[in-house]
Amino acid sequence: MVFQEVTPVPGIAPRLSGVGEWLVGIGERLAALPGASLLTVVAAVAVGVVVANFLVRLIGRPVARRVSRQSVAQTIIRGVRVGTIGLALLVGLDAVGFRFSDLLLGTAVFSAVIGIILAPLVGNFINGVFILADQPFEIGDMVELEDGTTGFVEDITIRYTKIFTLDNTFLVVPNGTMRERDVTNLSAEDERTRRSIDVLVTYESDIPEARRRIERAARDCEAVIDGGPDIRIGVARYMAGPDCRLHEFGDNGILLRLRYWVKKPYKLAKVQSDVNTRIRERLGDPEADVTMAYPHRHLVFDDTSGVARVNADANRSAATDSGSATAAAHDTPGDAPASDSGADSPDGGLTAADSTEDDRDDRPDGGRRR
Repeated sequence: MVFQEVTPVPGIAPRLSGVGEWLVGIGERLAALPGASLLTVVAAVAVGVVVANFLVRLIGRPVARRVSRQSVAQTIIRGVRVGTIGLALLVGLDAVGFRFSDLLLGTAVFSAVIGIILAPLVGNFINGVFILADQPFEIGDMVELEDGTTGFVEDITIRYTKIFTLDNTFLVVPNGTMRERDVTNLSAEDERTRRSIDVLVTYESDIPEARRRIERAARDCEAVIDGGPDIRIGVARYMAGPDCRLHEFGDNGILLRLRYWVKKPYKLAKVQSDVNTRIRERLGDPEADVTMAYPHRHLVFDDTSGVARVNADANRSAATDSGSATAAAHDTPGDAPASDSGADSPDGGLTAADSTEDDRDDRPDGGRRR
């Protein structure tokens, strides 16, 4: 093989050298401008943002296909974006002559203060890594917190977990708190959820009939699993259809407990309301020999209960004395005072009340009425 010697084109090298000198001159002029250092850093960060967006578009779909968990894929993409922008910031600072050794010496002085301030943030970061590694829940899962809050996992980041509640609100929980509290995952792997309802019937009710009617009421609901293969949880198997058992003997009746499985955990309150309504209709049927019990009290009195002893003689004497005083206070007919008219009267000025009292005193029984 014969190689032909390439003859350089005259005038190209001087031209390229002139372009390089021109670019260097422009850089020197820009560096001489006021605030050039800040502009350099801002330009470096802007370039980093553009490059980060390009990388995210480039690796976004391959990462999503290779990583099955959406939360982990989003964390990787966020890490690439933040790392690219951070690298661009470091390049910009180095271009303006910033020395990182001075920064490290200054940080060593305030390390204790910074450690106290950043401790919660570092804790949330570490707990976020544990949540992503342990996989207790995933984006889209329906979870229930220990305080009763229920919602869907909207996002999982390194610092916090965002939950979209059933009340149409967002709940942002730090990963440190999220990992320490009890979280019930209602839609992990198997979405079927078991619920229970307690029904109290009287002791006189037909218990077998009550159990049959309660189970039939649950089967009538569309969202309830009415039968099929047993549901396996660990090494145990449970009946798929509604199952009503005698739970305990209470003070006011017999407590029956209904257990049933719901197909989807997304409308548990509505399903429970439908089941309760149908149970009430089934047990309220006139043909049913079942009566729903309620709390009641039976009061028993002995021979001395409710007896109040009253001194009737003392009450009558007090009433008589009061009537005598009232009659004596009134004037007799005529212009003369009652005392004068009484002096002329044959009974010595006794009033009707006084004469009545005298008559009563003359009686053998002392003037007492029977």
